[in-house]
Amino acid sequence: MTQQPATTAPLSKEMQDCVRACMTCHSVCEETMSSCLQMGGPAQMQIMRAVMDCAEMTRMCADMMMRRSPLSAEMCAMCARACDMCAEACMSMPDDAQMMRCAEACRSCSQTCRSMSAAMM
Repeated sequence: MTQQPATTAPLSKEMQDCVRACMTCHSVCEETMSSCLQMGGPAQMQIMRAVMDCAEMTRMCADMMMRRSPLSAEMCAMCARACDMCAEACMSMPDDAQMMRCAEACRSCSQTCRSMSAAMM
């Protein structure tokens, strides 16, 4: 098992930006879940699954980066994938402002996580 050295140094600016993008995306996904529940219907259930996965992944990714987990790089890559899937699902409802807001947050988080993953590998 890979061990990271104990550190009290602050997170790098890039990592702070990634944590912030993850937490923003998590928050928007949580709001979007509420919106999906209000709409109901089978189409929203498909979107809801992607939104729920993304909400969980972004929260976990931010937590792992903040505690400097040795699995952070892999988690960032997986988080980027979940964000891409969520953005695509939300784009299926282009007339819904909340869905577009969620897709935008997901795209931003995906880009940041992908860059962070590459930098940590």
